[in-house]
Amino acid sequence: MDIGTGLFTCQRRPDDDRSMAAIYDEMLTLGRAIDDAGLASAWVSEHHFADDGYLPGTMPSLGALAAATDDVEIGTCIALAPLYDAVRLAEDAATVDLLSDGRMTVGMSIGYRDLEFDAFGAPKEERVDRTVDAVRTLRAAWSEGPLEYDPEFHPVSPELSVTPKPAGDVPVVLGGAAKPAVRRAARLADGWVAPSSLSVEGVRKRKEDIETVRAEEDLDGEFTTYVLQHGFVGDSREDAWERMKEGRFYLDRTYASWYEGEPVEELPAERKRELREAAIAGTPEQVIEDLETYREALGDDVHFVLRTYYPGVDTDEMVEAVETIGDEVVPHFA
Repeated sequence: MDIGTGLFTCQRRPDDDRSMAAIYDEMLTLGRAIDDAGLASAWVSEHHFADDGYLPGTMPSLGALAAATDDVEIGTCIALAPLYDAVRLAEDAATVDLLSDGRMTVGMSIGYRDLEFDAFGAPKEERVDRTVDAVRTLRAAWSEGPLEYDPEFHPVSPELSVTPKPAGDVPVVLGGAAKPAVRRAARLADGWVAPSSLSVEGVRKRKEDIETVRAEEDLDGEFTTYVLQHGFVGDSREDAWERMKEGRFYLDRTYASWYEGEPVEELPAERKRELREAAIAGTPEQVIEDLETYREALGDDVHFVLRTYYPGVDTDEMVEAVETIGDEVVPHFA
C-alpha cells in the first residue's frame, strides 16, 4: 500500500500573522520533506475567492513542487474540472509532467460552490458534462498527433495538435462519494479518490462497485483507488490529536461555512467527536494499526493519502510528522 500526504491548501488562519509568501514557502518545505522521507505522493487542493487565500493555482504550485522534489508523485486532489478550459489544462498539466519527469497525476471532481461557478461563468447544471468533456479532452490532447476530438465546452479544431506532450501517460483520477460519481470514475478514469467522509466500509463497497462495473463493461488497464483521510503522528493518540485538532477543526469550519452559506464559528460537540474518531492519529504503531484496517478491507492495491497538512499548525511539527511516517510507517507497507 502506497502512502502519500498533503493536501496543500495554503490557507492563512485569522490567528496566523505570516505572509502568504511564507505560507507558500512552507508548502515547498513540506514538499521537500515528503520527498526526502520516501513517501509516495504529495497533493494540492483547489478553491477560489476564499478569505483565507485557499490555494487557487494548482498548476503553478505543482510546477514549484516539481522543481523542489525529485521522486515523489505530485498531483491535484482535487482540481475543479468544470472551471477549466480543458485544452489549456492539458497544456499546463503536460508542462508540469515534463518538469517533474513524469510524476504528474491529475485528480478532478465536479465541484459544488455556487460562487465559483458563477465567477467563472460555468453553469452549475453543466458540471457533470463539463467534467466528462474535460477528461476526454485531456486524453485526446495528450495522444500523439492532432486532437481528433471536438470538445463540447471549449471549441477548438480537432485538427490541432496540442503541445507539449507529457513525458508519459498522465493518470487522470476522479473523486466523489455518490454512486454516479464513483461509476463515472470506473468508466472514464485511471483511478478514484475516496473522500475522507467515507468509512472503511463505505470505501470498500464503492471499490467493489467499481470492480464490478469495470468487469461487466470489459474495461482494461490499471485502476488505482486513492483513499483520503486525516491524521497525524505523536507520542500517543491524545498527543497526535492535540497537534492536529485546531487545524482540522479550522478546515471543517471552512467547508461547513461554504455548504451552509454563512460563517460557522464553532463546531458542535458531536461533530468534533466524529472528527476525532475518524482521524488516523497516534503513535507510528497505532497509525500502522489503523491503516491495516483499510488494507484488510481493500487489499494492497490502494494508495492512501494520509492528510497531515493543517493550516496554522507549526511547520516543524508537520515536517516531523512527515519524517516519522517515512521512517516508521512507510517501511511496514513497503
